[in-house]
This record gives sequence, C-alpha cells and structure tokens, in this order.
Amino acid sequence: MTFTQALLEAIESLNGNKMRSGLTVLGIVIGVAAVIAMLAVGNGAQASITGSISSIGTNLLFVFSGAPDQGGPGQGPGGGRSGNNTRPLTLSDAEAISDPFAAPSVESVAPAIQGNGTLTFGGEKSTTTISGVTPAYSTVRNLELAEGEFLNEEHMLGRMSVVVLGPETATAIFGHADGVVGQMIRIEGQPFRVIGVLVAKGGGAFGSEDNSAYIPFTTAQARLIKRDSRDQVDVLFVQATSADSVTQAADEISNILRQRHRTPIGADDFSVFTQQDFLKTFETITGVLTIFLGGIAGISLLVGGIGIMNIMLVSVTERTREIGLRKALGARRKDILLQFLTESSLLSLIGGIIGVIFGWLIAFTVGQVAKATGNNFTPIVGANAILLSTSFSAVIGLFFGIYPASRAASLEPVEALRYE
Repeated sequence: MTFTQALLEAIESLNGNKMRSGLTVLGIVIGVAAVIAMLAVGNGAQASITGSISSIGTNLLFVFSGAPDQGGPGQGPGGGRSGNNTRPLTLSDAEAISDPFAAPSVESVAPAIQGNGTLTFGGEKSTTTISGVTPAYSTVRNLELAEGEFLNEEHMLGRMSVVVLGPETATAIFGHADGVVGQMIRIEGQPFRVIGVLVAKGGGAFGSEDNSAYIPFTTAQARLIKRDSRDQVDVLFVQATSADSVTQAADEISNILRQRHRTPIGADDFSVFTQQDFLKTFETITGVLTIFLGGIAGISLLVGGIGIMNIMLVSVTERTREIGLRKALGARRKDILLQFLTESSLLSLIGGIIGVIFGWLIAFTVGQVAKATGNNFTPIVGANAILLSTSFSAVIGLFFGIYPASRAASLEPVEALRYE
C-alpha cells in the first residue's frame, strides 16, 4: 500500500464518521489554539515591556545608593538608603560624574529625589509620583512635551512653584491632558502652576512614566521631599555619549564614586545599572511567563492526543472484521499499520491547522480589546509558535496512534474474521 492510497482510505474512513471525527479534532483544535494564543500574549507582553524600556534610550545608566544586593531596581529609586554604612548619593557626586575630564564617556547627569504626593484641582484628587529634577532630566530621560515647556534654570534658582505633569496625571485631575498649561493645582496643599504636559510613553523601569509630576529640584528639597542633608539625592540618571560607551561610562562612574566614598573594589556602597540590565531582567521574567503559559496550554494538546488514541482504539474494535479480511486478501502488517497511523496523523494535522486559525483569531481579539481599553499591548503570533504547535499536534497524532495501529496490525486474520 502506498502513502497516497493510505491517505485516501483515511479520508474515506474519517468521512464515514463525521461527528466522531469532528469531536476528536476539536480536542486538538482547542489545544493548538490555546498554545498559539498564550504564546502570542507572552510574546506581546515581552515586546511591550522591552519596547517601553528601550524607548527612553539605550545609553542611559541609573546610579543608586546602596550595594547591588541592597538597592537597585528591586527597590526602586532611593532603595539603597536602608544600609547603616551606606553613604548617600549627593549633588557633589553628580557634579563629579559630569566632569568631562574625569568621565569622558558621560554626556549628562540628572540628579533626582522622588516621593509620592497628592495632587488636587477643584474636587478632583490624584496620588502620583513627584520627582524633584533638574533641567537636564528632560534630555537624559528622552522626554517629549505635548504642550508647554520643561523646567529650566530660572525655575531652579527661584525655587518656583511650577510643575510638569504626565498625561495620566493631567487626565486624572483635569479630565483631559490638553489645554491645562497655566492652571493652578495643589500638591500636598501647596499651590503649583502647570507649565507643561508630557507625551504619553507608557510603562517604564519604575512603573508608568505617564503617572508622574516633575517639579524643580530646589523646590522639592525646600518644601516637599525632605532628606537627611540638603544635597542628598535618591538616584542619578546618567546619559552616556553613545550606546557603545555605556560600559566605559559605568566603569568611570564606579571609579569616581569609589574615590569620593573611599570604598574599596568589591565593597561599593552604590549600584550602577544600565538599560541592558533592566532589559535582561524583564526579558527573563517574561520569557519564563511565556513558557509557563505555553506549558499550561500544551496540557490540552496532550488531552486531545489521548482523545485521538481513544477514538482510534474504538475504530480498531469496530473494524476488526475488515482488518481480518484485508489480511486474508494479502495485506501486510505494515499496510495495516500505515493505514491507522495515517488516520490518526490526519486527524491531528487537521486539528492543528484549524487550531492555528482560531489561535490567531483569539490573539487578534485580545489585541483589539487591549487597544479599546487604552493599553499599549499587541499579541504577537510568531512563525515559530505556528510551526511548533502544528508539528507538535502532528507528532501527538502519530504517537497516540501507534498503539491502536499496532494492535490492529497484530490481529490474526482467522480470529479477526470470526470477531462478532
């Protein structure tokens, strides 16, 4: 028996039991669709997170107070202040790092102090992250203004009560993010004038950058965010001269701070992180999440495979006399084996193809729902996910069809013909 003959007979056999074949295929369809949809959601989440981090530049470094096992991205800005022997970062440290002779790979430095505060306007209220920053912050963090202006040196020197809002914060207290420049709001009960609104950027390394408020560093020091000393800062945002010089800039920053803090190598009281550090961390997390989701969905594929084996065993029992007649007419063991393996593989392959279509539709629907709710998230259906799920479904059909096919091929012609 040739493969073409086996394929035609398999189609004829499956067509003779449409309802049973359809229900069997349904198990594979659900499994493949689940795998495709889950992997698409995981890949989309990874692309969304890494894209948000990359959007603020590939030449950005973060300097925190505290050793790497005390502070850093795990605790957020200012997380390293908990150590008793930790010397805090200061404005003097920022000035030393910005010295082009000491750190030629550093383009700009933006110190910041950060805290939470309540913003009110009329009867509306919103709690958000308040950052005291310098004019260099806008350039270092690659911020764009939708309207108005960012903080400047005049605001710093005069300790002015001015604020630049993120679009989420502006919408929360005004109901809209446009046409709010010049409005007076209150931050922790103190009046501030809105001078600018940022362009929406989505989530960042420390949460959503759209839900934020920026005030002059000197104003924050004097009136809103108190620290142990007047020149203490929570984090230094450093811009390297280029993406290729990030590693060199990190080394220069570390050497400067070791000299200023008088700490030996290996006993640093500060942490320097790059965008790549954050990207690797988030890619690892989302990668594990994607594998986890795909593994859960893969269980349904196994269930579908068991369904195929069950149906094929029923088919062998029903067609025992047919098998005996075929063998009596000269069919070989491998012919019977090929016939039933072809049927099980065909069931699985058809289910895989339909499952890919349904999986893509589910991923597309999730993307449309996310878009309608204002989330910057698009599920990604990769070619590798399609190939993996369809190949796996075909293999499952082949694997779970081996036992029924072997059972059919091992039947003795005389016993099979006598079967009632």
